[in-house]
Amino acid sequence: MQVRANGITLEVEEAGSPQGEPLLLIMGLGMQLTAWDDDFVSLLAGRGYRVIRFDNRDAGLSHQFDAAGRPNLPLAAARAALRLPLKTPYGLHDMADDAVGVLDALGIAKAHVCGASMGGMVAQHLAARHPDRVASLTLMMTTSGARGTPGPSWRIRAAMLSRPPAPDDREAVLAARGAFVRLIQGTQFPMSDSDLQARLRADMQRAYRPAGTARQLVAIATDPDRSPLLATLSLPTRIVHGREDPMIPLAAGVALKARIPGATLDAVDGMGHDLPPPLFARFALNIDAVAGRA
Repeated sequence: MQVRANGITLEVEEAGSPQGEPLLLIMGLGMQLTAWDDDFVSLLAGRGYRVIRFDNRDAGLSHQFDAAGRPNLPLAAARAALRLPLKTPYGLHDMADDAVGVLDALGIAKAHVCGASMGGMVAQHLAARHPDRVASLTLMMTTSGARGTPGPSWRIRAAMLSRPPAPDDREAVLAARGAFVRLIQGTQFPMSDSDLQARLRADMQRAYRPAGTARQLVAIATDPDRSPLLATLSLPTRIVHGREDPMIPLAAGVALKARIPGATLDAVDGMGHDLPPPLFARFALNIDAVAGRA
């Protein structure tokens, strides 16, 4: 369903009992709400949560900012490295306000929040800007954005900034996206080629918004160090991070834990920058643990 939130239209899906504990899931860069696997959502709903997932702005079926144009990513990366100003139509704090708008549209006063990757960055802003709306916080494979915190290798940066050889060739795009998934996943939980292709094809059929992903990437690049915000948090927080994450290395998760008062960390062997199905039960237990402290 579509809701009006923070002045724009966002695509939202719910699962579980309307009387369950609200749990808001926020997905990462360029990803759609379907990246929260249906089986994982069903698992959470079965544990008593009212699960809410939504397409971030500029992703999936939510509002697109195409009038802002597509940014030049190599140029934006160079300016960000030199700490020069960057133009962006929105920031991560706007996306956090979108999340509050989703809760408002659904009549939810307070929710447990779980954010993955960029979604974890948005969740940090959400908890700091709207502390009365967040009951607990689960931050998965994400970072504080502090200067000096480890980030992607140059190989991964290059893959993120590149475009497929033939952007209008569906098969070329699928091949490039598949290669990128293989680049960032962990060693213990690889997805089969057939499952990966099926997921990527379904994702592209639902929506394909590369310009929106580029704008989200610039929003990440322009976001300042969130450490001052994190120091103000006073709520149960659990950090989940893969030991083999090449996109946001484990050291970033450790540093994030140190910046949030009372936060705890689950470092997962064999996990990369992905959410593999064999770990769904472990992820759910992490959410349960922190929600139980709320």
